[in-house]
Amino acid sequence: MSTTRDYKYIEHTISICPVCMQRIDGKIIEKDNSVYILKYCKEHGEFSSLLEERAAWFYNQKVYSKPGNKFINQTQLQKGCPYDCGLCPSHEQHTCIGLIEVTSSCDLNCPLCFAQSGKHNFLSYSEFNKMLDFFVNSEGGKADILQISGGEPTLHPQILDFILLARSKNIDYVMLNTNGIRIAEDTDFVKELSKLKGGFEVYLQFDGFDDKVYQYFRGKPLSVIKKKAIENLNAFNIPVTLVTTIENGINDSELGKIITYGLNTRCIRGINFQPVAYFGRLPENSFLTNGSGNIVPENRLTISSVIKKIQDQTSRMIRQDDFIPLPCDSDRVAISYFFKEKNSSFVPLTRKIDLKKHLPFIKNTFKFDPDNILKEMASAIFSKECCGAGGFFTDLMKIIPKGYLFWSEQEKIDFVSNNTFRISITSFVDAYNFDIKSAQKECVHFITSDLRKMPFSTFNIFHR
Repeated sequence: MSTTRDYKYIEHTISICPVCMQRIDGKIIEKDNSVYILKYCKEHGEFSSLLEERAAWFYNQKVYSKPGNKFINQTQLQKGCPYDCGLCPSHEQHTCIGLIEVTSSCDLNCPLCFAQSGKHNFLSYSEFNKMLDFFVNSEGGKADILQISGGEPTLHPQILDFILLARSKNIDYVMLNTNGIRIAEDTDFVKELSKLKGGFEVYLQFDGFDDKVYQYFRGKPLSVIKKKAIENLNAFNIPVTLVTTIENGINDSELGKIITYGLNTRCIRGINFQPVAYFGRLPENSFLTNGSGNIVPENRLTISSVIKKIQDQTSRMIRQDDFIPLPCDSDRVAISYFFKEKNSSFVPLTRKIDLKKHLPFIKNTFKFDPDNILKEMASAIFSKECCGAGGFFTDLMKIIPKGYLFWSEQEKIDFVSNNTFRISITSFVDAYNFDIKSAQKECVHFITSDLRKMPFSTFNIFHR
């Protein structure tokens, strides 16, 4: 009989029991070259949940982890993380993406919906304005990205006014989260969206090409609607990011096809893959019973498993090492930026620049803004504040045209829109794989009507 355990202990963490939602101790362990969280509740027993399919990716995350940006707290420590969301002093990262739900009304009834949408209520213009000002002020007077969401935000009777109001604030990018139904059916609405040049894009729910996939995730066949929505966005030259919910055995075999489609469609500027997080409304067959008799997720996909599928399904056109952990949330986000070469093919940025070498100059943000990056690098070089800035500046100039800083604003917008592409993978934590470190570094935050900011995961687990 073996005298050793069948796993290697990596580190201690704080987790939660997925039944009673109480804080419990957890172990992060390596077993069979994968990483799991192992935890025990004295009332509900033992739980084990997959954190990363590839242990190598888990260890690599730590190399890219950086100090978080400072921010203004809205709540104080009382019950302890994760119960004091607001943001409390235990949180480690500012808001890369602020998310405001302008309505809980929706024209779909998705079997899988973290928002559990359906109620018919709408945020008022004055409430939205107050939340926008709070968001910007909480970020020191300038915010990175706002996502206007729901429910289905295009159902809001003032949605165009809301977008224009958000654009008038000191926010770099405004995104409209949508299922695309109105965009497919209302060309006058799309025409109005097309007037928002620069700093705006559509964040389009897109789960694949097969109606069976949409039936599973969204409760009805939508492939024709999605195709028409993208045709309309393309016709009016509106930048769009596809956001794809993925689950093993449902649409995980379509990742390569979605990427090829995105790279070959003019208006599509990026894809965000989101493995299913197990909160909100879920299909009945999403869980199984483990060896301890507890209910656990059946089809857990992780960042490293998605990256491996992308490599396999693109015949290594995109490789595993083309992705890096996003420094602001290295545990839960991977990203790869692509630049168009003279032969019109997209090449991953990592093949041009050793980003690990330039990690101190990579900002804690999702957005890629070559204008600001070049200005900051030039300032650092001329002030002699950082000896490594010159190397990063030189490497960036391999992909950014000479004279870029002197172009007009519209020329810069056109360059970024036409010559860059991004693939990101965002894996939110739920009650099963909850790791307090990951929750405290999460940088996608809900802006609430009582003027607090809550991490996406903890909001959906505890506070919705």
